[in-house]
Amino acid sequence: MIVDELAKKIKGKGVKIVFTEGWDPRVMGAAVRLQNDGILTPVLLGEHEEVNSCAKENGFDISNIEVLAPSEFKDIDEMATRMVALRKGRLDLEAAKQALTSTNYFGTMLVEMGYADGLLGGATYSTADTVRPALQLVKTAPGQSLVSSIFLMEKGEQHFFMGDCAINRDPNPDELVEIALQSAATAKAFGTEPKVALLSYSSFGSATGHCVAKMSEAAIRLKRMPLDFDVDGEMQFDCAVSPEVAKLKSPGSKVAGQANTFIFPNLSSGNIGYKIAARLGGYEAIGPVLQGLNAPINDLSRGCNEEEVYKMAVITAAQKDLGI
Repeated sequence: MIVDELAKKIKGKGVKIVFTEGWDPRVMGAAVRLQNDGILTPVLLGEHEEVNSCAKENGFDISNIEVLAPSEFKDIDEMATRMVALRKGRLDLEAAKQALTSTNYFGTMLVEMGYADGLLGGATYSTADTVRPALQLVKTAPGQSLVSSIFLMEKGEQHFFMGDCAINRDPNPDELVEIALQSAATAKAFGTEPKVALLSYSSFGSATGHCVAKMSEAAIRLKRMPLDFDVDGEMQFDCAVSPEVAKLKSPGSKVAGQANTFIFPNLSSGNIGYKIAARLGGYEAIGPVLQGLNAPINDLSRGCNEEEVYKMAVITAAQKDLGI
C-alpha cells in the first residue's frame, strides 16, 4: 500500500505536522498513534482545557504530545504582524489577532513562519475554511499558478489517482494542463509511473462540445511539452482503463487501456467519479491531497474516521519530505 511505503520513508525524521482540530477524538487518536509509531511529530491545536477534556474522556495519553493554544502562544504579536504583511493591507493588526483565534489561521501561520512543516485540518472545518488561509498566507509554490487536489484510490494491490475532485470547478485548458502536471508529479513522488488520461464523454473526437474541446486542447498542449511521462486524450473512461476498448478506440496509444492517473473536466464529474469508485467499486479514497501550495497543507472530510486522519497525516508529512 502506498501510504505504508510513505510511512517507512518518513519514520524517525521528525516531520512536524499541526492538527487544527486537536480537540476532536478522531484527530487525537490518530495523533497518538503517529507519535507512538514514530512516524512524525504531531502538534494538537486548541485550548488546553478542551484538548485535555477530550483526552480524558477517550482515554488518550497525550503527555508526550505538544498542545498549542492561540490564546497562550508567546509569539502571537509577531505572528499577527507577519499576517498583516502577508495580506498586504487587507486587514489591520486587530483583525489579524481576531483571525488567529481560529486554529485554521493560527495553524497556517505556524507553517508559514516555520514553527511546523505542514498542516492537516478539516475534521470540523469546511474545505474552504482550510484552503482559504493557505491561499492567503502560504500561497502557491514558485512556478505554480493554482492549487488543485487529487485522490489516491486504493483497493488491494490496485491504486489510481483522480484529480481534480475537490477544488477547481470548471478549469480551462491552461488550468487543466497545470492540474495534469501536478497530478503526475504527485503520482511519481508516491512511487507510481504516471500514465495520464484526460477524460471526457468523447474519445479522440468521437463527439463534440465544450468539454471535449477543452480536454482535447489540454492534451495537445501537454504533448508539446518535454514530459517524462505518458499522457493522452481526450478519452472516455472505458477507453482509459480497458485494453479491449482501447484497441478499438485508440490503437497505439501509450495511455489508453492502462491509465492510472485520471484528469476530470470539471469538479462535478471528478467529485461524482471518485465517490462512485469508493461507494460502488470498493476503493478506499484517500484525500483530497492538495497540490501546488508552497507548503504541505491538506484537508480532511468532515465525515473522516481516525484511520483516514492517520493516513492523510502520513501523506502530508511525506509531501514535506519529498518536496511536493
